[in-house]
Amino acid sequence: MWDPGKEAAGAGPGFPTPVPTTTPNPFSAPADGSAPEVTGHLQETYYNLCMEKSQKINTFILHILQEVDEELEKGSEGITLNIAGNSRLMPEERVTGKDFWILFRILKKSPYISGLDVRYNLISDVGAYYAARLLQKQHKLVYLNLMFNDIGPEGGELIAKALHKNTTLKYLRMTGNKIENKGGMFFAAMLQINSSLEKLDLGDCDLGMQSVIAFATVLTQNQTIKGINLNRPILYGEQEESTVHLGHMLKENHCLVELHVCKHNIKNCGIKQLCDALYLNRSLRYLDVSCNKITCDGTVFLADVLKSNTTLEVLDLSFNRIENAGAKHLSETLASHNRSLRALSVVSNNIQGEGLVALSQSMKTNPTLSNVYIWGNKFDEATCVAYSDLIQTGRLKPDNTDVEPFVVDGHMYLAEVSNGLKKHYYWRPIYGEACTNSPNAEMNVNHPGQDRWLLSG
Repeated sequence: MWDPGKEAAGAGPGFPTPVPTTTPNPFSAPADGSAPEVTGHLQETYYNLCMEKSQKINTFILHILQEVDEELEKGSEGITLNIAGNSRLMPEERVTGKDFWILFRILKKSPYISGLDVRYNLISDVGAYYAARLLQKQHKLVYLNLMFNDIGPEGGELIAKALHKNTTLKYLRMTGNKIENKGGMFFAAMLQINSSLEKLDLGDCDLGMQSVIAFATVLTQNQTIKGINLNRPILYGEQEESTVHLGHMLKENHCLVELHVCKHNIKNCGIKQLCDALYLNRSLRYLDVSCNKITCDGTVFLADVLKSNTTLEVLDLSFNRIENAGAKHLSETLASHNRSLRALSVVSNNIQGEGLVALSQSMKTNPTLSNVYIWGNKFDEATCVAYSDLIQTGRLKPDNTDVEPFVVDGHMYLAEVSNGLKKHYYWRPIYGEACTNSPNAEMNVNHPGQDRWLLSG
C-alpha cells in the first residue's frame, strides 16, 4: 500500500516510473504524428508536467483543457471542468489516480475553476488522496463530482477529513463509491464540523445502518445541508430502525429541501413515521421513497399528510406496490385538497386502468400538478385515451411525462419516452444542458455557484 504522505520527487506517491508516451493528440496532432501542439496556458502546464514526470498524456484531458483555455481567453470565470469518463468524446482509457495527480498540480493554482466533474473514471483511493489535497489547497471549488470512481473506505475518510476545514465546497457527489459504513461514519462526523456543504450524494455507497442513523442524528443539528442522498444502504433486519431516526430528524430539521431514501426497505410502518414528521416539517420539497415496499395502506398516510402539508412539491413513489387503491387515495387528495405538489412518479406500481384514470382526472381539477410519470403499470385503452387527451389539450406537456400516445388501427396506445424524475441523475444529456428548473433534474448541477435546486427559481 502506498503512503500518500510520502511523495517521491519524480514519479509521485509510490508510483513506478511510467514509460514516456509519444501518443499524438487526435484533436490537434500534426499529420506526421509528432508530439501534440500545445498552445494554451492549462494545456501547456499539463503537457509540461507530463513530460517532466514521465507521465502518459491523456489526450482527452488535453482536449478539455484546450476548451477551458479558450473560455478563459473570453474572460469566463467559474468554469466547470468536465472530464467525465462516460463521455462519448473519450478517445482512450479513463482517468486514473496518476492522471488525477497531474490534474491536482494544475488545479490547485487555478482559481477560475469552480467545478470538477470526473465521474465514471478510475481514480481510486490514489486519486481520492489528491482530491482531498485539492479541497485543502483550492479555495474556489464549489462542485466536485467523484461518482463511480472505485474509491473505498480509506479514500472516503481522506475526503471527509479534508472537508473539516474546507469552507467553499457546496456540492459533493460520491455516488457509487463503496466507502461502506466506515467511510459513511467519517462523512457523518464531518457534517458536525463543516458549515458550508449544501448537497451531499452518498447513494449506492454501501452505507450501513450505523452510518445512516449517524446521518439522521447529525442532521437534527446541521442547518446547512439542503439535500442528501442516502440511497441503497446495506441494511439488515425488518425493524425499519433507520426510518424511525429519519422521521425524528425531519421533525427537528428546518433546512433540508431534498431527501432520497431509495431502497431502504421502507414498508407501511416506515412511511407512517415519515408522514408523521411531514405534519411538522415545513422545508422538505422533494421526497424520494422509490424502490421500497409501500402498499396501498401506506398511501393512506401520504394522502392524509398531503391535505395539510403545503411545502412538499415532488414525491417519488416509483417501484413500490400502491396498486389501484393507493392511486385512488392520492387522486382524491390531489383533486380536492392539495395544491402544492408539482411532480408525482408512480412508475411500476402495479396500477391498473381504474387507478391511472383517477390520477388523470385529478389533473383536470388540480392546476399545480404538472409532472406525472406512470410507465410500468397496466394500461388499458381508457388509460391511453385519458393521458392522450391530457397531452393533446396541453394540460400535460410532453416533457413532463414518460409516455407518448400513438394510434394503431384506430386504437390508442402509450409508448415510453425517456423522461423521469431521475433523467439526468447518472448521465448528462448528449448535447445542451440538463434542464434543472424541471422536476426531472433531481440533484443535478451543471454550473456550480448558482442556485440550481430542483425546484428553485
